[in-house]
Amino acid sequence: MREGRWILRDVDWQVAPTDRWVLVGPNGSGKTTVVRIAALYLHPSVGTVDVLGQRVGRVDVRSLRTRVGLASGGLSAMLRPQLLAVDAVMTARFAALEPWWHRYDERDRARAAGLLERMGVGHAADRPLATLSDGERQRVALARTLMTDPELLLLDEPAAGLDLAAREDLVGRLAALAAEPAAPPLVLVTHHVEEIPPGFTHAMLLRDGHVVAAGPIDTTLTADTLSAAFGLTVHLEHRAGRWSAWAQH
Repeated sequence: MREGRWILRDVDWQVAPTDRWVLVGPNGSGKTTVVRIAALYLHPSVGTVDVLGQRVGRVDVRSLRTRVGLASGGLSAMLRPQLLAVDAVMTARFAALEPWWHRYDERDRARAAGLLERMGVGHAADRPLATLSDGERQRVALARTLMTDPELLLLDEPAAGLDLAAREDLVGRLAALAAEPAAPPLVLVTHHVEEIPPGFTHAMLLRDGHVVAAGPIDTTLTADTLSAAFGLTVHLEHRAGRWSAWAQH
């Protein structure tokens, strides 16, 4: 609750170790708030939250955050534009924003460079973030989430602002990550079902801070639930592992 208004209410949600969740809903539906709570940057007003087996409020969130990989527009905006891409990834080892406050060694730098290569932006390792395209910065952000071998991966609208080619590249990389048996549980936030990668197993749809539907994606993400979440009549198609939606006017 904020200033007497419920941002989220009656949310009962559990992510299992092999789950790949997508959170879908319009602006203001509560998606980012869910992620901020799961990422330990926001405490609930009521109820309980457990992250990786630890009860929020009874654990040092600074150490627990290093076990959670987070990519969000808010976090990316906090990174200094002149920070090198490799440093932006490397500093995630301590959930830091700058390399000045902790000690790093060549193994840390090599791991960060390797993750940038894995995400297809190895060529940008020694370039400032300000010189990268939106797509390159999003891939740097994804590489950053993997720096600590996280036990939970949270991606808040990673495809926001990307053109078609950059979006499809990112969706492909997320699909590959989702298919890895050793990958941690994933939670992806999006407004657009077209951004859901193949291999995602569950969906939660939100509207005005309430859960419209949650469960296995094939039975939960339907034209009816999507229409209820966005407040208009929506047609939904699922083909070749991808989703598409359009409104009936």
